[in-house]
Amino acid sequence: MEKYEHEYNAEQIQVLEGLEAVRKRPGMYIGSVSIRGLHHLVYEIVDNCVDEALAGYCTQINIKLEPGNIVSVEDNGRGIPVDIHPKTKISAAETVYTKLHAGGKFGGDSGYKVSGGLHGVGASVVNALSEWTEVTIQRDGGIYQMKFNRGKTVESLTKIGESNKTGTKVRFLADGTIFETLDYDFDTLEERFREIAFLTKGLKIIIEDLRQEPNKKSEFHFEGGVNSFVEYLNKNKEKINTKPIYIEKDGEVPTEIAIQYTTAYSENIYTFVNNINTIEGGTHLEGFKRGLTKAFNDYARSHNILKEKDSNLQGEDIREGITAVVSVKVREPQFEGQTKTKLGNSNVTGIVSTLVNDALATFLEENPSVAKAILEKCISASRAREAARKARELVRRKSALESTTLPGKLADCSSKNAEECEIYIVEGDSAGGSAKQGRDRKFQAILPLWGKMLNVEKSRADKIYNNEKLQPVILAVGAGIGNDFDITKIRYGKVIIMADADVDGAHIRTLLLTFFFRYMRPLIENGNVYLAQPPLYKLSKKGMQDIYCYTDEDLENSFKELAEKGIARDSVSIQRYKGLGEMNPEQLWDTTMNPESRILIRVKLEDAVKADQTFTMLMGDEIGPRRQFIEENAKYVRNLDI
Repeated sequence: MEKYEHEYNAEQIQVLEGLEAVRKRPGMYIGSVSIRGLHHLVYEIVDNCVDEALAGYCTQINIKLEPGNIVSVEDNGRGIPVDIHPKTKISAAETVYTKLHAGGKFGGDSGYKVSGGLHGVGASVVNALSEWTEVTIQRDGGIYQMKFNRGKTVESLTKIGESNKTGTKVRFLADGTIFETLDYDFDTLEERFREIAFLTKGLKIIIEDLRQEPNKKSEFHFEGGVNSFVEYLNKNKEKINTKPIYIEKDGEVPTEIAIQYTTAYSENIYTFVNNINTIEGGTHLEGFKRGLTKAFNDYARSHNILKEKDSNLQGEDIREGITAVVSVKVREPQFEGQTKTKLGNSNVTGIVSTLVNDALATFLEENPSVAKAILEKCISASRAREAARKARELVRRKSALESTTLPGKLADCSSKNAEECEIYIVEGDSAGGSAKQGRDRKFQAILPLWGKMLNVEKSRADKIYNNEKLQPVILAVGAGIGNDFDITKIRYGKVIIMADADVDGAHIRTLLLTFFFRYMRPLIENGNVYLAQPPLYKLSKKGMQDIYCYTDEDLENSFKELAEKGIARDSVSIQRYKGLGEMNPEQLWDTTMNPESRILIRVKLEDAVKADQTFTMLMGDEIGPRRQFIEENAKYVRNLDI
């Protein structure tokens, strides 16, 4: 990677304000104090290392989760400057860790050409929200160290040895009085650092979990960059172009793009700015879509694939089945919102659009067989879109008449306040009958489903609109599907999937979740989707109140508690529930529907990449990955009904 030749000394560390507010309002700086905010601490420190890699000075980052949930992050970059800062009169390194908005990332005359940590709050926020922090720097021929407690310096920067190496090592223990948990999730961190390694070509990232035996270790190093990223995303999909189309250009806005088409029907475009995942897109995504649409339409016209009488292919036709990664480096990115999820720099649109159009035009001319295969899929998608439009209009016409607005099997609630209303999507007519009788009619609606549902992973939108099993769900939720979905129009604040606790029930849950993920994703992103947890067992004995157990662990704990009361295990009858229909309305209310006693699991979308891969693996065409998943996870199955 080309080095950004620029001075990186104390003068480049600019101070904007103090640290006072961080501990009082941590959510303002890291989003939350849940496990998500905890992980954010690690990301902030690693992002500083990645900035060194983007500048061309760092080639390896080592992350360790040590016993006691201590985090260690070490890089071989230049090391934080150790000379005295002209304004703060303390070392530049201590300034970075004790002053909010102090860093080498502000304005044109900074220590970095591009940077992910735009606001310069990373190191100081981590320090403020940690019980203790220890920073060791190798630079200028020496080894330096400083220590902090809850953001306050306890040992100023001191030279402790000699070294001809360079780099920074940060160890910290998050503050247990601030965070809800200190238990890092290795898999979540692993996914994030794999992503960073894909986006930073040539950078090696090693993450180790030393908290328990056996230790875990993952190493990521991808010379292919975003090309490797797309291949990873599509590992379980059937490809149309076996090698990704790769586009790369330096210049005003260095851009790296990889594109691969699959036989799937969903589009998956992931965009990044300076390695920040811009989940809401922005001007770089807009430019990519424009260039993509123009290139394919121009090629189809010039090669008479689209006739004069034919309309141009729309963008959504051309993006069906696409997997793409768009990564840009912007000197002074303008993000919309503090969460930095949407790029606002207007000049980026034209730059990316022109680059994509020119590069694709060349590729399509040089690869006519690939161009033909992709365009055949695009034209097929265009026909399906027209069929879907007609089906959608039919649904809208039905909805326009109040008498046919809602599906016939829906038992609606009396309240019209979406915030308090909830709908149970219930497997089977029998369970639906019990649920209808046991519910609170004021705010609980019941929609029974019957028979096998459509697997939307293998279906286009026109089939989905016309599907008799999914149409009631679409009508009941009331907010449309796909690009027409409007979260503000949902009729229920909670959409609860209630299925049997067996293999068939798990399949129905997966089919519904796949549908929501592909066609009503904002419903999941907004936290409106839940899974009901019916009990697995009922313990009963004459003269004793029935005990419901939701897991095998619950069952064993209940037996232990009964034993302490002198009640023998063999004197208690155990009922294993195989289906919701085995419970009468009162039991279903008490165990699964009563807000005072029920257990609901909210479905969260933490990582779109991981979710996409999971649904593709579970519901797609490739059998091998699904078989491997079953073999690896079969040992965790406790109750299997055959």
